[in-house]
Amino acid sequence: MPGDDIEPIVTPRLRLEPMSVPFMEALARGDVDAAARDAGAAVPPTMSEELGSFLQFRLAQLAVDPSIRAWLGRVMVLTDDAGERRVIGSIGFHGPPEDRGSVEVGYRVDPPYRRQGYAREAIRALFDWAHERHGIETFVASISPDNEPSLRLAAEFGFVQVGQQVDEIDGLELVFESTWPRGRVSG
Repeated sequence: MPGDDIEPIVTPRLRLEPMSVPFMEALARGDVDAAARDAGAAVPPTMSEELGSFLQFRLAQLAVDPSIRAWLGRVMVLTDDAGERRVIGSIGFHGPPEDRGSVEVGYRVDPPYRRQGYAREAIRALFDWAHERHGIETFVASISPDNEPSLRLAAEFGFVQVGQQVDEIDGLELVFESTWPRGRVSG
């Protein structure tokens, strides 16, 4: 995104580009065209509605502390063979590391791009970034008990259920934790 001071995370197929405040504000007001211009990529017309609560909450967090933006939302940008850039989903943490040094991940992939390994690729890259750049080793995920694909993905990343919670927007969620890199035992 033009003039951005936060480096994207690059994977074999994606660029995880930090959402700029203008991008989030455009989506929050339903202006997908302005968001696409800011991102330099086609944005799904449903993204504004699907991320409504997320955008309001993250914009409020950034108003209090702009320094946390690198931890928050990123768009998953896929470039096709013709050079067309397209936002196919989003990923990020719920905020900066908590006192105990953990971060909670959230992600979504647009339906036409699901079950193609994009979420797996993006999560791995985001965890590597958090671990290598910031020393984060403990990751949290909250998943609806009905979301079988995310539950399977969490199991692949070594997540173990540590509790449950009721989210005021999403309802019942199972809470999972994992360490990264895999196999490391947290202390």
